[in-house]
Amino acid sequence: MRAVVQRVTDADVSVENKITGAVGKGYVVLLGVEEGDSEADAEYMAEKITGLRIFEDNEGKMNLSITDIGGEILSVSQFTLLADARKGRRPSFVKAARPEEANRLYQCFNQKVRERGIMVAEGIFQAEMLVRINNDGPVTILLDSKKTF
Repeated sequence: MRAVVQRVTDADVSVENKITGAVGKGYVVLLGVEEGDSEADAEYMAEKITGLRIFEDNEGKMNLSITDIGGEILSVSQFTLLADARKGRRPSFVKAARPEEANRLYQCFNQKVRERGIMVAEGIFQAEMLVRINNDGPVTILLDSKKTF
């Protein structure tokens, strides 16, 4: 499972010109599910993301988590995070999980975050979405449940 975590002042996702999810201060999490991922990967990502200390404390140091600041998460499924563009010019998506399994694990991740007391807004799985992100900092963190980077 791969994620791009962006610290935001606010963000929203729209489908067909209709906002389907919006958050204030917190994160946008773009989440890609890889073939072979499991609930353990969703648990790891939920724990890692909610525990990241990338919000500033009173001294201006990145020392606070999303839980500490009462932030929110906009979660958007994004299979293109599993793109392999090492050969040629057209990316391959063969490592991305099948849609049914990807959606199941995407929902599992969202639920595990909610269980930690964080409000989660969502995009619509497999829809053509427009994501508006006001990246704060900018702060952007890349995560992989297999720890390949």
